[in-house]
Amino acid sequence: MQDPNTRSPDYWLANSELVFSADQVTHALDQIAQALQARLAAQPILLLCVMRGGLYLAGQLMQRLQLPARLDYLQANRYHGTAGSDIVWARLPEFDLSGQTVVVLDDILDEGITLAAVVQHCQQANAKQVLTAVLTEKDNGLTKPLQADVVGLSVPNRYVFGCGMDVYGWWRNLPEIRALKES
Repeated sequence: MQDPNTRSPDYWLANSELVFSADQVTHALDQIAQALQARLAAQPILLLCVMRGGLYLAGQLMQRLQLPARLDYLQANRYHGTAGSDIVWARLPEFDLSGQTVVVLDDILDEGITLAAVVQHCQQANAKQVLTAVLTEKDNGLTKPLQADVVGLSVPNRYVFGCGMDVYGWWRNLPEIRALKES
């Protein structure tokens, strides 16, 4: 089998199918923003983006939320070359989380291990409140260590990409969500 990292970006599009259109994603983003807005009223928040996947969601929410917000990011990753590895903390937040209402933003709730570790980090840093918002949750039948407070879309238990999620480093920038075809 060919190394997936050597395939062209066009290969992945040709071997995928649409799961959610750009319009459906836009609607989900609007719903996430409305849910957060209703839950948080006008209180100041710190949006904490889990890099790299959460960048798409963070950018989209920043223009939709009508409340005082600051933005920071962290990089915590289990998928650094081998799936299911220990979490690697490449960058911690710059802002002091103590006493803050923190909204953790990520692209997908898959197994939930990384997101749970991020929430735990925020709690240990004495955040006043920690909420989680994910664009997608994978319908994989697993018992997860946490449930996201706000979920935009439920995706099938397949390799999905677009809207912050990548396929071997490619296509995070797609405005739609695609899944690799099952062979």
